[in-house]
Amino acid sequence: MSEYRLTVLPGDGTGREVIVQAMRVIDVFEEHSPLSFDITEIPCGGQYFLETGEEWPEGSFEHCRDNSDAILLGAIGWPGARMPNGDMAGGQVILGLRSGLDLYANIRPVKLYQGVQHKVHGEHTDIWDPDLVDMVLIRENTEGLYHSLLRRSAQAAVGAKDEPLATPEFPGLEGEEVAWDPRPITRNGSERVIRFAFELAKRRQSHLQAPQRVTCVDKSNVLRGCRLFRSVFDEIDEEFDDIETTKAFIDAFTMWLVRDPEDLDVVVLPNMFGDIATDLASVLQGGMGMAASANIGDQHMLFEPVHGSSPKHAGQDKVNPIAAISSVQLMFDNLGARHNDPDALVCADILESAISSHLSEGGDVTYDLGGSASTSEVGQAIAERCGKLLQKHYPSA
Repeated sequence: MSEYRLTVLPGDGTGREVIVQAMRVIDVFEEHSPLSFDITEIPCGGQYFLETGEEWPEGSFEHCRDNSDAILLGAIGWPGARMPNGDMAGGQVILGLRSGLDLYANIRPVKLYQGVQHKVHGEHTDIWDPDLVDMVLIRENTEGLYHSLLRRSAQAAVGAKDEPLATPEFPGLEGEEVAWDPRPITRNGSERVIRFAFELAKRRQSHLQAPQRVTCVDKSNVLRGCRLFRSVFDEIDEEFDDIETTKAFIDAFTMWLVRDPEDLDVVVLPNMFGDIATDLASVLQGGMGMAASANIGDQHMLFEPVHGSSPKHAGQDKVNPIAAISSVQLMFDNLGARHNDPDALVCADILESAISSHLSEGGDVTYDLGGSASTSEVGQAIAERCGKLLQKHYPSA
């Protein structure tokens, strides 16, 4: 029996609704497989802030840090919920955890399932083989343009005082109103996320029994930080003779992403470019309702759908829960890899198979995929498929 400590942060809006379906799926795996979870649920986010004046209860960060093998987050963000300094209320939850737990690799799989139309090819499904869209984008998660906000959020999460950065001089702009954001990119930060991308490519190569290519995306023709990022990429490339590589500037890459997604396997990007490119990539899998993610560090891991809290849809039981359920699949997979747990890896494959078969066999889908099913109906249907598959694999569980 494999038991893991799981902290659940439902968050705001529709995040709370999709987490219910994610937990429904986890319950099925607890019932029919060797996996077991000691679950702690913590309220948090903008809505919680408006109700209590706190972003989450005192001690929540420490619990996530000290008493969690994995963290599952719904979504953060609510209209009108702002901190006195203007930051989003709830930022110390997601951003504080990313920075404070050093979750430096943001993993965004982009896969088109049979039965799902992506937003580029429209109705002409016969001209697209879903297998042509199967990539993973790895976004550096702790540096770059978000560094200052990440630092503020982490300091708030642990109760430390934020020390504002000194404002530099801007020659030629004297007398102008200037706002600035530093963009630190370090050798250590670049090396660890790039190495993570190469190691993931090796793992995918073994699992898929197919060659994998790592693509480095930056703007090194203009920006010094990107020149460092690319030089580190070139150094690490020398260590992996069995992995093919290519490089692109971010502006050209956005075109490649839509035009030739079949050429992409593993992609590694600095923080801001990764933030933008991964949302663009989501259209290749049917939209944000299909977009799962993992935030991985050397000691901690957090999983979340990336569609946000979608306040206009909150309380209507209508949003797509598959991104949240796929985030559970990523959780199983990463727990299995980190703890050398074959049962967790098997459960990851079973959940992936349940999602895939639900979509390819015409199972109910929500409005964003052209259907009319509710959040609950889709979650229940996938959970039931998981149960049947698990009973075949673990008949005595």
